[in-house]
Amino acid sequence: MRLGLSCGFWGQGRDEENLALVERADELGVDVFWAAEAYGPDVVSVLAWVGARTRRIGLGAGVMQIPARTPAATAMTAASLDSLSGGRFRLGLGVSGPQVSEGWHGVRFDAPLARTREYADIVRLALSRRPVSSQGRHFELPLPDGPGKPLRLAHTHRREIPLYLAAVGPRNMELAGEIADGWLGVFVSPDHFVEQRASLEAGFSRRPGGGPPESFDTSATVALATGDDLEECVRTVSPYPALYVGGMGSRRQNFYHQLACRMGYEKEADRVQELYLDRRWGEAAAALPPQFVDDTSLLGDVDRITERMRRYADAGITTLTVAPWGKDATARREALEVAVEAHARLGRAG
Repeated sequence: MRLGLSCGFWGQGRDEENLALVERADELGVDVFWAAEAYGPDVVSVLAWVGARTRRIGLGAGVMQIPARTPAATAMTAASLDSLSGGRFRLGLGVSGPQVSEGWHGVRFDAPLARTREYADIVRLALSRRPVSSQGRHFELPLPDGPGKPLRLAHTHRREIPLYLAAVGPRNMELAGEIADGWLGVFVSPDHFVEQRASLEAGFSRRPGGGPPESFDTSATVALATGDDLEECVRTVSPYPALYVGGMGSRRQNFYHQLACRMGYEKEADRVQELYLDRRWGEAAAALPPQFVDDTSLLGDVDRITERMRRYADAGITTLTVAPWGKDATARREALEVAVEAHARLGRAG
């Protein structure tokens, strides 16, 4: 199991701290850094900046929003980042949610699975440097009855860039298993991943040949807080899942709220959402069951975190991406170093 790093959303007053943390991860041999975007700083700018300041660590878009760019623009961007970084780029795609897609990008959130399938096909076609032509329901290239013609991407560093899908629900996970090189998951519990893995395997069965690919990266992002006081670790981390379970979407449609319900926390998730949408953010974080936070995070001292990592590895997670939390930059850096030590112990134990 490889180790990754996430710094959360950028542009919130600690970009230099985030950069220093990624540089430290690069020194420590962490496999990949994942950056995200919502409706603040875009992931491409962040990865270009980080890529220029690092030498070895992988650069993952986790994710580039499908409604934000045409498939051709995404292919151009992926090829550029991969070339500039010497082949370190990994492309994660996601449809975002209806609030961001329709409210920010002005793109209808309709048929997300079909749209994702077409989009990924076009991106892969472009990156292979073949002429790009598509007559789908959502994307038609070239446009008919006009001067356009199928064009090919002028340059790539690699013709095959790893393509990941961010997926929360079962059907999206099936699609990831069918068409992607990897899956990006959040709030992953080792116990619940058994159920999620079944969705991926249903997708594997629809691949040519009807079986799993030779390699498929199951990448889970988990919050990280270190220390001897487990209750304090829970309090440190809880604002993160509270934002997603309570506020990342509307009362009617929130994929992370639905995930918490599938994990057996329906009543608690409803309460967190009620408090969060009422702008009672501290109460929402406090209302999260400590067990949910612990199930989906790495909390405690190095021994406990090593054992938790082992559970993720045994469940089938192949990349564990840690999102360090703490009172300041020093605490976050120390948490990352504890995670690296725990990962090394795991490797030494076989």
